Amino acid sequence: MSLSQEPVFSVLKNFVVCGYRDISAEPYAGMSGRHDREGQAVATTNGAGPHNIQMFLLSPDGVVLTCLPGYWAPQDLVTEVRFAAELDRVWKDPHLNKSQKDHVFSQMHMAHIQEHPRGMVARSHLQGFDALYEAEKPTSDFMKDPKYAAHAMAWAPPGEATGAAMKHPPMSAFKTTDQVMHERMAKRPFTTYNHFDVAAYSDYGKWRYDKEEDARLSDGTVDHDKLGSLGAIGDPESEKVHNVHPGGMQP
Repeated sequence: MSLSQEPVFSVLKNFVVCGYRDISAEPYAGMSGRHDREGQAVATTNGAGPHNIQMFLLSPDGVVLTCLPGYWAPQDLVTEVRFAAELDRVWKDPHLNKSQKDHVFSQMHMAHIQEHPRGMVARSHLQGFDALYEAEKPTSDFMKDPKYAAHAMAWAPPGEATGAAMKHPPMSAFKTTDQVMHERMAKRPFTTYNHFDVAAYSDYGKWRYDKEEDARLSDGTVDHDKLGSLGAIGDPESEKVHNVHPGGMQP
């Protein structure tokens, strides 16, 4: 878990008041396996598992400065904590009215995309199965070009024969999660936590995300007997509804 690693551990300990809320019963919560607090952790990409966890950075009076959906690498989480501190200063500025603050908020979020280090961008690509899922959505904001959005399973580069069809568009056809996060936040300027539309904000990728950490053996393989005994978090019926592929196919 990235929160317990440096450099983010010291930043959170010294500058942030931390808390948590169990969202497993919320209708927008995804599915995952159960994990012990002392269980194993594995690395993944930024933004993976957005339905399972959202990390909010709030002002002292409960206004959302930014929200990181899913897992984030420690160094990248620090980048966003520092950015949230800049936004907090805007929120507290007595010389700006709410409309002016909202405008600055949106501008800062969009500008911050260009300030992300190369390593952060590289760590923020969609998982392959999430990319394919997004490619089948006609209105997905992850697609750089709408031409790529339809019929991902029979996709071919524009202008090429259908015989060049591929299983899904290349990863270069997709925006990264760090970009989409700020684009979505730019449309939600200084919103209170109680009025933040978590379901819409964190809606991308497959409904179930699980790296099966606690069932992995030393060689990296999965102990399926142990995996079955761990159980799952989330509503299986909800998973059936949400995992119908956007293009109408069952994955």
